[in-house]
Amino acid sequence: MKPIRVLLADEHTLERSGIRALLEKVPEVETVAEAGDGREALRLIKLHQPDVALIDIALPKLNGVEVAARVGKDFPGVRVVILSMYASEGYVWQALRSNAVGYLLKSAEAADLEQAIKTVARGETYLSPSISRQMIQDYARHADNNGTQLDRLTPRQREVLQLIAEGYTTKAIAQILKISVKTVETHRAQLMDRLGIHDVAGLVRYAIQIGLSKLEG
Repeated sequence: MKPIRVLLADEHTLERSGIRALLEKVPEVETVAEAGDGREALRLIKLHQPDVALIDIALPKLNGVEVAARVGKDFPGVRVVILSMYASEGYVWQALRSNAVGYLLKSAEAADLEQAIKTVARGETYLSPSISRQMIQDYARHADNNGTQLDRLTPRQREVLQLIAEGYTTKAIAQILKISVKTVETHRAQLMDRLGIHDVAGLVRYAIQIGLSKLEG
């Protein structure tokens, strides 16, 4: 039987090492690549075409939710499981809407990690046991039918917003996204206009509040 090929993406080397050590003990699972940020994760997914991608929700440069959305569009055969410290329905629903088929809390047991990988590999959806499916269904029913402000941003605007929140300069953002400085400035102005936010500090607070940029601590 062919092993389930897994890609692991987590910013923190020690956490990544710990998860990899657990994966090495799981029969019929093979770790094929590791990434430390969202853009590296996408590059390695394209290169290795894994069966399952374990993606930390708080990846730098491109967060896990955005990575999941890109994977769903460009690599539909790859099953994404979001790894997260957060059990709130908002984070879970955001992940599932973005194409993730699993949501695994970092506080989960080793057996849950194995179950998550094997469940999504056979085409099913997996949620950590402490996350109520009813809670997610209720959240979905009461969600604004017109979408959140974040939903109304373009993928490029969300990229720029995350990078601003992570402290990158306009020039650095332009280099990362391979666009001109003027284009970055245009996106920033559009973000402020669309969100009704009038300074960079406000954009940073907003990005952290909605989980687009990682929470510290």
